[in-house]
Amino acid sequence: MDINLTEQERIKILNSDDLYGVMQRILLRENKIAQNREHFWVIGLESNNRILFIELISLGTVNRTIAEPMEVFSLALRKRAVHIILCHNHPSGELQPSQEDRDLTDRLIQVGRIVNTPVLDHLIISERSYYSFSDTGLFDELKQSILYVPTYELVDRLRKEADNILAQAQRQHRQELREKTRAAAQKRSLEVARRLKRLGYPDVDIAEITVLPLK
Repeated sequence: MDINLTEQERIKILNSDDLYGVMQRILLRENKIAQNREHFWVIGLESNNRILFIELISLGTVNRTIAEPMEVFSLALRKRAVHIILCHNHPSGELQPSQEDRDLTDRLIQVGRIVNTPVLDHLIISERSYYSFSDTGLFDELKQSILYVPTYELVDRLRKEADNILAQAQRQHRQELREKTRAAAQKRSLEVARRLKRLGYPDVDIAEITVLPLK
């Protein structure tokens, strides 16, 4: 269900506080029965981070709600949102994310990458406060997870990592060869310089012949 927003609510989101201010008002609009159930919203953003839409994906029980990837991204893709933010409430007021919250966020981050609509954050809210996955560093941690990364992408990542390692080794090998060649050439030049020195050649001429510094 697409939430009706006033023009004042279609603000540019600069931080999690901005979004919480909007989502708190939306939560408080619900009747008392609905407030005691978990809601899951998706917030679509334009390229300048202005709110494009807020959609209620599901209305669950007092401690659980379901958010399928198809439902989460369908409106975002239709309305061409550049980014999305996830948000759901905990009627109990406990804001710490559950393992289910973490897993769902992990999964949706990966889906967002695949459909080119990145997830920026996930807020857990109550009537009085909120928890931001991004602000606490949990979001970055989940972005590194490979739990829900498709197998083909894992293979591609490993191949790229192997190619990078090989290229780095080749660069290092070439650098070592250049240094060895340079050292060998300098050694040879010094041997020639010593021989010419013994033969009485002037220092200036020796420097010119061997391309060594006059000093």
